[in-house]
Amino acid sequence: MAKAVKITEVALRDGHQSLFATRMTLDEMRPILSDMDKVGYEAVECWGGAIFDACIRFLDEDPWERLRVLRQEMPNTKLQMLFRGQNMLGYHPYADDVVEYFVQRSVANGIDILRIFDAMNDARNLQTAIRAAKKEKAHVQAAISYTLSPVHDVALFAAYAKQLEEMGADSICVKDMAGLLTPSVATELVTALKQAVKIPVCLHSHMTSGIASMSLLKAVEAGADGIDTALSPLAMGASHPATESMIAALQGTPHDTGLDLKKIEPIRAYLMQLREKYLKNGLLDPKVLGVDANILLYQVPGGMLSNLIKQLKDAKKEDKLQEVLQEIPRVRKDAGYPPLVTPTSQIVGTQAVMNVLSGNRYQMVTKEFKAMIRGDYGISPAPVAPDFAERILQGEVRNTARFADSIPPQLEQLKAQAAPYIVQPEDVLTYAMFPQVAEKFFERRREKMLGIDANHVDYQSKSHPI
Repeated sequence: MAKAVKITEVALRDGHQSLFATRMTLDEMRPILSDMDKVGYEAVECWGGAIFDACIRFLDEDPWERLRVLRQEMPNTKLQMLFRGQNMLGYHPYADDVVEYFVQRSVANGIDILRIFDAMNDARNLQTAIRAAKKEKAHVQAAISYTLSPVHDVALFAAYAKQLEEMGADSICVKDMAGLLTPSVATELVTALKQAVKIPVCLHSHMTSGIASMSLLKAVEAGADGIDTALSPLAMGASHPATESMIAALQGTPHDTGLDLKKIEPIRAYLMQLREKYLKNGLLDPKVLGVDANILLYQVPGGMLSNLIKQLKDAKKEDKLQEVLQEIPRVRKDAGYPPLVTPTSQIVGTQAVMNVLSGNRYQMVTKEFKAMIRGDYGISPAPVAPDFAERILQGEVRNTARFADSIPPQLEQLKAQAAPYIVQPEDVLTYAMFPQVAEKFFERRREKMLGIDANHVDYQSKSHPI
């Protein structure tokens, strides 16, 4: 039976993460938050992913304060975050007590929906985050990291969706981070998911390969309950199909979103000015704005592509981009075909860069790549060749158990380590994920507070229970 489709707006997170490496500041968002709150979105994705890292590393912003402001300025809209399961918003697994505390603080500060995924599609890495979110009465949207490989197919994804539903998911998201999902497979996959689970199904797909808008449409026609889109100035290319275009395409159909394009126009006009700013300062590279059908071969997600370009620019090796893109599938095959999404996208991408720049594959191996081969990030979708594993691990034993079970409780120790810096309960989580970057951020914050002592805000007095 046909029904209206729900729109999740991703411009405030994945839109700018995919186009200009997550550099949009809170001050740049503030002028449009009130207008966005009036649109009637199903949700606005505005936190998680790379937001946290970018805030403290590049923008000198407190990500927790950003969330509180977003909550205050958009009281009528559900706020959504992207959560990396056992990796939280960092790049390696954490102890269960830290994951539980992160979920609790995220909900306490304003998050309504946690989109929880695992880069390996290893359900064991979602169980703690799902349990914690259910305890906080938040909406759990469990995500399937969509990818193509000899071992991935529709039946596998449908079975995984059923497993996630049984674990407590309130909805399922197909997370097509590289734009690999074709329209015909979108129809087949959504049909299979709707048969496998009783909870809502939504689709998230990037325009990198140029086919995502068609796939979204076919998904909707097959029964998808929701889709992700980005406002047009922060859409297309490595980002997502444009919100306005999808609204218009569905108008007058049984799937009409019910959203009014006139309410979106002032937001679009403002973001277009912002887009021009980032084009001029070079952070928005024209390379990520076009269509690259080779992505269907390389399977590089939007955020990974923009970061790869920046990584090579910094090394003055921009001319090596095509070689790196060709190396990525080879590294991925060696590693057992992990889906390319944070953190595996960074791990595989960085190893591919090292293989190309060194001229000798695996002459140098990152500790993260070694940990992935060891099994610290979960079971790889396909077995890793024993001789390759031996070459990388050099005698270390591979881990097949849930890695987090081997991590003792960390929260109290982290609180003690971060004690000199803590001015709000959430600071321990910032420190847990990015200790060295966090220390520098906390020092800058302390200096600012000393300089404006009369206006100092005591975060401990705010009504956010520890």
